[in-house]
Amino acid sequence: MSDIADITKGIIVPEHLARELARGSQIQEDKEFFDAPIEQRAKQMPKPVGYKLLCVIPEAPDNFENSAIVKADIVKRNEEIGTVTLFVVAMGPDAYADKEKFPTGPWCKEGDFIITRTYAGTRIKIRGQEFRLINDDMVEAVVEDPRGISRAAA
Repeated sequence: MSDIADITKGIIVPEHLARELARGSQIQEDKEFFDAPIEQRAKQMPKPVGYKLLCVIPEAPDNFENSAIVKADIVKRNEEIGTVTLFVVAMGPDAYADKEKFPTGPWCKEGDFIITRTYAGTRIKIRGQEFRLINDDMVEAVVEDPRGISRAAA
């Protein structure tokens, strides 16, 4: 998983993309994007509207838990797509505004790791990083440290 400091900046540079950038094999446009100041990069981030939350999918670890065995790229990708853990990047102006539905206030805030249902929300990709737009009431739990949390197998 990428460092939390990278996540809180609003853009995660996936490790595979960072390696490509270091090798110079990525197109110049992407290199300029990731080299640009955070204010410039933030302009490409969608702003959630209404009661939506913009969340980023943390990267799956390269190795299987407690093992030196490296996962195949497709295994990592499937874990990321099916994750139940998301990081809240931004909230729409109406998120948690319904006092009848949320009498105790917001269930989460920007910067929280949350648990939601598998495949929840609208999936979008920005420069190779997947994000999800979910409804405010799709948050099922807040977790301080998401490492080691995964979707239970059938």
